[in-house]
Amino acid sequence: MSVRILALVGSLRSGSHNRQLAEAAAKLAPEGADVVLFEGLGDIPFYNQDIDVEGSVPAAAAELRAAAGAADAFLLFSPEYNGSIPAVLKNAIDWLSRPYGAGAFGGKPVAVIGTAFGQYGGVWAQDETRKSVGIAGGKVIEDIKLSIPNSITRFAETHPADDAEVAAQVTEVVARLQGHAGAAVAA
Repeated sequence: MSVRILALVGSLRSGSHNRQLAEAAAKLAPEGADVVLFEGLGDIPFYNQDIDVEGSVPAAAAELRAAAGAADAFLLFSPEYNGSIPAVLKNAIDWLSRPYGAGAFGGKPVAVIGTAFGQYGGVWAQDETRKSVGIAGGKVIEDIKLSIPNSITRFAETHPADDAEVAAQVTEVVARLQGHAGAAVAA
């Protein structure tokens, strides 16, 4: 049985180290795990209940919800912006938390990892992301964590997939999330 893991990246920059980390997760995913990067978070309008009306939900938000509905688990990649979660990632969580009581996270396993320039690798943002996605209905797997510090230096000339230590850590993260998702699907 294959497990579909939807990857949401909290940075819109094309050369983002968190995007590269997500690419590494997709490339290094173990057999039976399909990590799919969602494209288009930047096209989704800020959440506004006035425009979240059945039959007229903005197309980009509807695409996100459809991708999330097809996922067995979520892997969120959060950089740290001013000590907190990036707005684009928080906005995606907000859209996926609705409609109230029937959001797309629906108890599915969620892991949050990332990299940042600072010496702690974005742990504040990742902790806030875990909190937010948990409140939004995701089953946050608290013991799956990976915060890679000094991203600008570490990944200046090396893609995360080509960094042996990071590649092993990302592969382990995906395998563990796959295990949680497989158990949830089988239940």
